Amino acid sequence: MLKGKTILLGVSGSIAVYKICNLARMLTKLGADVHVAMTPNATNFVNPLTFETLTQHKCLIDTFDRNFEYSVEHVSIAKKADVVMIAPASANVIGKIANGIADDMLTTTVMACTCKKIIAPAMNHNMYHNPIVQDNIDRLKKFGYEVLDTVHGMLANRDTGDGKLPDEDTLLEYILRETAFEKDLADKKILVTAGATRENIDPVRFITNHSSGKMGCAVARIAMLRGADVTLVAGHMDVNPPMFVNVIKAESAEEMFKTVTERQSEYDIIVKTSAVADYTPAETARNKIKKSGDDMSIKLKRTRDILKYIGENKPDNQVICGFSMETENIIENSRRKLESKNCDMICANSLRADGAGFGTDTNIVTLITNDKTEELPIMSKEDVADIILTRLKALT
Repeated sequence: MLKGKTILLGVSGSIAVYKICNLARMLTKLGADVHVAMTPNATNFVNPLTFETLTQHKCLIDTFDRNFEYSVEHVSIAKKADVVMIAPASANVIGKIANGIADDMLTTTVMACTCKKIIAPAMNHNMYHNPIVQDNIDRLKKFGYEVLDTVHGMLANRDTGDGKLPDEDTLLEYILRETAFEKDLADKKILVTAGATRENIDPVRFITNHSSGKMGCAVARIAMLRGADVTLVAGHMDVNPPMFVNVIKAESAEEMFKTVTERQSEYDIIVKTSAVADYTPAETARNKIKKSGDDMSIKLKRTRDILKYIGENKPDNQVICGFSMETENIIENSRRKLESKNCDMICANSLRADGAGFGTDTNIVTLITNDKTEELPIMSKEDVADIILTRLKALT
């Protein structure tokens, strides 16, 4: 995902530096060319050899060190970097950068970078809330730096408060949002539905299905990484929604129907991946269940068809994509769905194919439009999502 990208990590003196060792490893596994600049204080917490082993590059520490593998000094990596993240960023480093002080390798290199710069503070609660530190953070924001919020939790001194560095997965997501994809969907607003709806029978039981939400979350995440303004309408999901998307919860089919249809006109692209319960109990709990020995019957009524409604009420230039899960006659049934729901694309997959269907991390889909049928091999759901979005973009 990050092949060909150069990431500069700036590390200052904080016990939280151990997290950045794992972040460097995660970035290299994604194919990034990772470089690390450390303040002298940071080397008291982690030996530079750790980062050098993980990244296969010499750490930048001494401004006047002549033993460099690149053409010239700090300016070389500053020219190459696609994004800079300073994490953990101490109060000292934040103050220096905010006031234009460049007296070590880290601050000198950062000052020479023209790419996006992300600051992740980490320090004591009282230090973080010191008005001087907060003023310096505000100055950085004014100069175009992105400054992350700290996490509230137990700090190194065993106090509980603000100032904790976000975890490595969170830091990685900020880097990916900036560098993973070209922002070719930056002018698009995209709505995605994901997960399973639940129809309550009584306070204990409900009708639902096996949808995990993984495919919908993959579509939402890749759309976000490609620059789109993304809204995720989420039923019950087995995964957490991706960062940087607007999430609207919808427990029942009716809630999801109203949420999608009331907002339909706001979006350029709608992708419905959710599996909506087909039926809902027709009467209240005290009237709906009849018992005769072990026999139990429940009066049901059909839920409203979200895809059919938005297809029939599609505004000009809106593109709608639905999913079709079939056990037989996949292409024929899915093409009929494409026509009857007035969609622009149907993504068809089989519940019987290994590596496809509910709960898996991979999928096997066939993309069906009015004039084309495109079979995709088994691949990760995020790779499938990327292809789906590319095809939908071409239809806008």
